[in-house]
Order: sequence, then structure tokens, then C-alpha cells
Amino acid sequence: MPLAFESESHGIVAFGFFNIETDMLLLEHYFFFAEDFCREISRLAVSPADTPGEKLWEVYDVSTQNIGDLHGAISGTRLVGFIGEVYRNFPFPEQPEAFKQNPAGVFTRPIIENIIVRYGKKTTIALKIDEEEKSVAVGEYLFTFAGFCALIQYVWRGGYPRWKDEKHPDYVMRMKTTIEKSSWKLFEGIELE
Repeated sequence: MPLAFESESHGIVAFGFFNIETDMLLLEHYFFFAEDFCREISRLAVSPADTPGEKLWEVYDVSTQNIGDLHGAISGTRLVGFIGEVYRNFPFPEQPEAFKQNPAGVFTRPIIENIIVRYGKKTTIALKIDEEEKSVAVGEYLFTFAGFCALIQYVWRGGYPRWKDEKHPDYVMRMKTTIEKSSWKLFEGIELE
């Protein structure tokens, strides 16, 4: 489930997985797939640290009125907006022990893409590192290095409730490998264990 994270620009923001059967993440009104997030982090991590730390990235922008009601969707009582439609396709599990992030969620992408195009629009945002200011911008949201690394660590863990059977998807493992080899100060001290 999405958790609260501290941003420099907007205070507390929501970030995370919102359904265990998809690898889609949300950052407030931006929606993007974890596979894409990890790929962009990896692209940045392997680029030389003395090059501009900016990558353009395509995400979905969903207006507040089209997002839906996460708590209503989880309970099955208010299946409105984008999140509601996702939960109509992939309901919350009846058994509490089944509440684990599915590492095969990447395979639901075609279904989720079919849904999100009815609620949001594709837009290009920048993922931008400022090593002097020790900050990372994700579109309009600005994070300290530590704040941004907390987002990466969330994805590494499989969010809350964690990856099913502690099995990380391949794209998450590739991100970990590139981060461990990176020369960017952003990644110094990040723990992905």
C-alpha cells in the first residue's frame, strides 16, 4: 500500500503500490510502473556522475477526481475512479496471509494500461538529480537524497506488505546491481538488503 513520504516541495506525499496484482506505483497524481521506475533509476545509476543528472520519463497523470478511493476499493464498497476499476479486476485478497506484493505483477501491465488511459493522460516528467543541493526532483516533487532513497528502498522491499515469498522481480534486482556499482553520491549508503 502507498505510504507517507517526506518531500521538500509538498510536505508529506503518498508513494507506493496500491494493488498487489500490479506493479504500478503512484506518487500523488503520477502513476507509473515499477519496472519503468527501476529502469530509470538504473539508467541514471550507470551514467557517469559528472554528466547532467536528468532523465525524461513518461508517466500517467491522473486528476484527483479520477484517482478513486483506495480504502473504499480495498473494502470493495466504493469502486470508483481508476483505483476502483483496478480493484474490480483484482480485488483485495480475502485471506490476510495472501496480502503480499506479487512479483509477477508486471504481467498485468496490458490490463492496467487499458484501464488507465480512460482516467489519465501520458505526460513526460523529469527525474533530475542536483548533487550540489543533494536533491532529486520527480516531476514537481522534490526530495532530499535520503527522502528519494527511501522511495527506492520501498520498491526494493515490495512496499507494504513486501514481495510475496521475498522474491524480487528481475527488474528490481537489475536496479540493485546498477546502484551498487554507481558513482553517484545519491546512492552512497543506500541499503538494499
